[in-house]
Amino acid sequence: MLSFLPAPLLGFIVGTLLIASTVFSSILILLFTPLKLLALALPVLAPAARKVMTGFQENWTANNARILHLLPEIEWDVRGLTELHRDHWYFVVANHQCWIDIQACFHVLNRRVPPLKIFIKQELFYVPVIGLAVYALDYPFMKRFSKALLEKKPHLRGKDLETTRKACAKYQHYPVSVLNYLEGTRITPAKHRSSGSPYKHLLKPKSAGAAFVLTALGERMQSLLDLTIAYPGGIPSFWDFCCGRVRRIVVDVRVREIPPHFCQSNYESDPRYRAEFQDWIGNIWTEKDNRLDELLKP
Repeated sequence: MLSFLPAPLLGFIVGTLLIASTVFSSILILLFTPLKLLALALPVLAPAARKVMTGFQENWTANNARILHLLPEIEWDVRGLTELHRDHWYFVVANHQCWIDIQACFHVLNRRVPPLKIFIKQELFYVPVIGLAVYALDYPFMKRFSKALLEKKPHLRGKDLETTRKACAKYQHYPVSVLNYLEGTRITPAKHRSSGSPYKHLLKPKSAGAAFVLTALGERMQSLLDLTIAYPGGIPSFWDFCCGRVRRIVVDVRVREIPPHFCQSNYESDPRYRAEFQDWIGNIWTEKDNRLDELLKP
């Protein structure tokens, strides 16, 4: 623990180490990428290649956790981590407030469930080293189109969801945990006001992407992991986190059964199913909003 250091110096050290850990792990993954490519030609090698890549990802998360020990002690108040299995398919959803949300999800679920696969914006593919590393880890890339662009080019409508379907098709063959932030972006006061959200602590969820993930994976996706992340001291920035100003993080985990017909229906063409699915997600979000009220009480 380096809590005796001035906060800016501590932040610089921890931030640098976290970035170095990411770059180092990404380079290791890239060095072993030929094994994955070989597995495409020789499918018998695929399980071994996935095991190696999974090991890199989980060690990456574990190394980041070791770096956090340099900070003043963070109280991880984690609730509901029961009956999780490494051989199950999970659809993981969480509220999104800041960069630390990603760290929290990986920290809490590492080696308790199959490796997390998080949707990545397509632009990040071009980030040196890291973009190719997450591609090698089979993270799904998403290309989002603005409303203005869709109005000019209507033929692009639905392309992002088709990308979701293709990205998830490969997960039929081995257990994964697909992490999706249904709000689509981090919440800010400005976004909350402009979106007209009916929730106190959340933006409105986007149901279409979630429905396409479930349809792509079919009946294998039986359980939804609902993570509610709260920062009782206020939503932190990455710099606040590295400087040791975050003293308590609450993560409430709830396992929900996914109705089987949700994995078999067509969200685009079946209005009755679409309404039912939106109601289901809406109820989860209402419960999450109420839970945040409780978790954020002093």
